[in-house]
Amino acid sequence: VNDFVIYNLSNWYVRLNRKRFWGGKMDTDKLAAYQTLYRCLLTVTKLIAPAAPFYADRLYRDLTAGMPGAQPSVHLALFPEANKSEIDHALEYRMDIAQRLTSMVLSLRRKVNIKVRQPLAEIMVPVADDEFRKAVEAISDLLLAETNVKHLKLVSNDEGALVKRVKPDFKKLGKKLGKQMKAAAAAISALSQPEIASLERDGFIDLPLEGAPVRIDVADVEIISEDIPGWLVANDGPLTVALEVTITDDLRREGIARDIINRIQNIRKDRGYDITDRITLVFAPDATVEGVLTDYAEYISAQVLATALTVATLGDDSGVENLDIDGLNVKVLISKN
Repeated sequence: VNDFVIYNLSNWYVRLNRKRFWGGKMDTDKLAAYQTLYRCLLTVTKLIAPAAPFYADRLYRDLTAGMPGAQPSVHLALFPEANKSEIDHALEYRMDIAQRLTSMVLSLRRKVNIKVRQPLAEIMVPVADDEFRKAVEAISDLLLAETNVKHLKLVSNDEGALVKRVKPDFKKLGKKLGKQMKAAAAAISALSQPEIASLERDGFIDLPLEGAPVRIDVADVEIISEDIPGWLVANDGPLTVALEVTITDDLRREGIARDIINRIQNIRKDRGYDITDRITLVFAPDATVEGVLTDYAEYISAQVLATALTVATLGDDSGVENLDIDGLNVKVLISKN
């Protein structure tokens, strides 16, 4: 229940559906979003009732007040039963891949200290079969949006885009092979790239050792993709993802624009501006900042509700803010219209 509420419901479903919840009119899509959330919360109250009786009862009563057919207490309601006809295994498979790939890419960003607001060029994902390819293609837009990357490239294992190596799991192989373990480990470490691809695809490989051939299952080893120049690689079981971490000048300018938007939005909040208040922006002259504004002035204005965006020499006006963006000092005068 803890994992479901925090990870799947709150951090995934609610966060990704903010636009549906905050949409204008109560259309079918918005209603569906609320009904799904309501059903999840109502079911959770019943699931946690034996362990958290008072909180579950309060939440249940808040959710069902005035609802026809509702019990006066969660402890009088029937414990929920799974309706297997509503389980969509294909959807769960796709969302599991989306969550895991997103987590892997974000961990690679943290590894090299590249924040999520900084756009990156490409993600590369090796695909072993058509089912996995179709699943990744179905969640590609979500993956790119969550990780702030421009493009997703799917490559087959035999393209040689990623160099892989295999590490034997000596504990498992020792129990399985006994005296043959040492020879098997040496043969595993010497597997070629096509053989490693075959092991990933089929789930096993037969090794011709002295005495008798042995079958090595994919669970007996760890398959690791090595980093390539300009890229970082992460593995999670059968999943592999490579992230291009080279930041071009164009990507850097877009990242600065996103940071400017983020800082101005926070300033609006700190100053108590209404969500619909319009503002005017005046930036101090700076070559880097002016390059950003040349490309992204319209985008910045739209995001922060600026009716005018200009560059001019600034004095010590009380409305001037100094935005430190990764060592770049962005000086801007923010005025409410």
